[in-house]
Amino acid sequence: MSLYAKRGVSAQKEEVHAAIQKLDQGLYPHAFCKVYADLLCGDPDWVNIMHADGAGTKSILAYLYWKETGDVSVWKGIAEDAVAMNLDDLLCVGVTDNFLFSSTIDRNKLRIPGEVLQAVINGTQEFFDRLRSYGVNIHYLGGETADVGDVVRTIAVNGTMTARWPKNKLITNDKIAPGNLIVGFGSAGKAAYETAYNSGLGSNGLTSARHDVLSKYYAEKYPETFETTLSDDVVYIGGSKLTDEMEVNGEKVPVGKLLLSPTRTYAPLLKRLLDEHFEDINGLIHCSGGGQTKCMKYLPRPLAIIKDNLFAVPPIFQLIQKNSGADYREMYQVFNMGHRLEVFTNEKAADAMIATAQQLGIEAQVVGRVADAQTSSLMLKGAFGEIVY
Repeated sequence: MSLYAKRGVSAQKEEVHAAIQKLDQGLYPHAFCKVYADLLCGDPDWVNIMHADGAGTKSILAYLYWKETGDVSVWKGIAEDAVAMNLDDLLCVGVTDNFLFSSTIDRNKLRIPGEVLQAVINGTQEFFDRLRSYGVNIHYLGGETADVGDVVRTIAVNGTMTARWPKNKLITNDKIAPGNLIVGFGSAGKAAYETAYNSGLGSNGLTSARHDVLSKYYAEKYPETFETTLSDDVVYIGGSKLTDEMEVNGEKVPVGKLLLSPTRTYAPLLKRLLDEHFEDINGLIHCSGGGQTKCMKYLPRPLAIIKDNLFAVPPIFQLIQKNSGADYREMYQVFNMGHRLEVFTNEKAADAMIATAQQLGIEAQVVGRVADAQTSSLMLKGAFGEIVY
């Protein structure tokens, strides 16, 4: 059993998928988000899309960093996480404008004071203001903030995002086919619209990242940050403290800041790609839960996915792997490992898209291709050898 499973979480969410298998899959079963007919206005040429997600256990890292340093600004990053995890999923069906967002914040009032709520709520609006300058308009509809200390130990920051969109501007993944190239867009670095270096971690696999990197000091001082029935050998088993520094690109950055890097949104990039290259985009995948295996869930028919030109693994993932001892198979299944967005396209468009990404300070490269197959498979190839899923 993997460390991930021993901690009571699942990269593939098998039980969740089993629970929802009888639900309506929407108009386009292979699309990255469920798409419904336009129930709001009844227009046959439009659709409604809604998605719910959040920052997950990353809020526990923010809690630890805030308690240790007093830096309340880290909570603004959690606000960005909750937005980006919704926004980038909707972007992957082609939506680029006029999103509606409602937040859901559950807190233990005895541990989470008003200043934290203010940082999360104000951070959400500040993020929307920043994205508006890139033509991405998100409207903040408020939401629910509940004091539920009997339910949550610290705080859970989530949200729901919805949009109404024309059918002829949807990406449904039905056009993914043999011969397509896969362009990967880097998750680490500093994009033009980011204020600091981004480790690339995002908001997936944070249970592993937290416990594998941080030391027992946090278990002893903050028992409210983990499930106390877990075996001691999977709780805070790393050797680092949040304020320990790690050298990245010639600069020393606190480990806590690397773990808390706000989830990179690809909204400014995808706004341009979808406006300029819509007809050349056959599929879009947000490599979130499930890491580099995420694409397997959205293939329109049996296909072989070969990724043999992967990004160099960013330092944060190297640190997690070193501390956890996890093999590459598990690492690539839990984390994005260097790129969190994939576009399935043709060679000519691939070059243009890579150039656009570079203009925004985002690394991009062709990471793989699609081939015909009798049964779907995924092969990852690199210095680690070959991994087949």
